[in-house]
Amino acid sequence: MRTRTVTLEIPVPQLTREHGLWALVAVATAADALTTQVGLEAGLVESNPLARGALAHGLSGFLAMKAGAVGVGLAVRPLLERDHRSIIPVCLAVPWFGAAAINMYALAQIGVLA
Repeated sequence: MRTRTVTLEIPVPQLTREHGLWALVAVATAADALTTQVGLEAGLVESNPLARGALAHGLSGFLAMKAGAVGVGLAVRPLLERDHRSIIPVCLAVPWFGAAAINMYALAQIGVLA
């Protein structure tokens, strides 16, 4: 019996710094949404008036607000030079991580987080 070896070449896309930053946007969104939801269930109130309005429609309203912000970022992205496009996910992720940190601090103050 004869055997034959076949080699398949599958192109694997190279991940860029910008891909990693967009992944951080997803993590920041999840962190903010989770800590906000836990805070609301623990009796805290949303201090951001825009988010408070979105939360009137539940978690889906909150996530729609986040999706709208990401949509604006993606719409503006082509207007920037390629080397400067990474700033968009940074400008989304940093405040959302900050909001999650503030939420965690508030949760710790009321004893929800030890």
